[in-house]
Amino acid sequence: MSFTLYDYVLSGNCYKIRLLAALLGVKYDSVAVDFHPGNEHRSEPMLALNPAGTLPVVVADGMVLTETPAMLAWLAARFDDSGKWWPRSDPRAAAEIQQWLAFSSELSATAGAARLHAILNRPLDIDAARAAAHRALRRIELHLSERVFDQGIWLVGDHPTIADIACFPYIALSPDAGIEHDAYPAIRGWLYAMRGLPGFITMPGIHAMHDQRGEEDANV
Repeated sequence: MSFTLYDYVLSGNCYKIRLLAALLGVKYDSVAVDFHPGNEHRSEPMLALNPAGTLPVVVADGMVLTETPAMLAWLAARFDDSGKWWPRSDPRAAAEIQQWLAFSSELSATAGAARLHAILNRPLDIDAARAAAHRALRRIELHLSERVFDQGIWLVGDHPTIADIACFPYIALSPDAGIEHDAYPAIRGWLYAMRGLPGFITMPGIHAMHDQRGEEDANV
């Protein structure tokens, strides 16, 4: 059984679904949506599928999912036999993951919005968005720094989870909006670890680990 993803290649939220599917080894059907400049996500057929007019959209098991955190949870529950990506049997871990899924919406509204302004010229108070994004980055930097004392690198537990997938793209893409990672060493280590996961895939603006290393070496 597979699923259909209504996708836009430059969307960080769409990339979350593509990335988790790749890490789980799940094949799916992809429908490209002309988000820009075509505004196809607000066309009549797309609004009939998702009245909110947002992407991504996942269609599977006779249902339509329109919220990215729900898609991540469904993917992990449906296709991850190990239970590590969404450890529902561990109440504490499950609750912590839920908190990071909510936090990922804050990243989308700050760093993600700033990136849309930068690459697609969407109207925005860019200074306010960047300031809010840095506040969010400081929160995750503090958490990841504290995790080091537990010999941990992931947001929750000793294995990457859907919490990491949910937060990764708009942090990794934030330099597109002039939000750099120089002041966040723990975040840089986490981003590097994410790129090292078996099955990791890229998107425009997010490079593979060896490509990233080459860029770093070139800038020394």
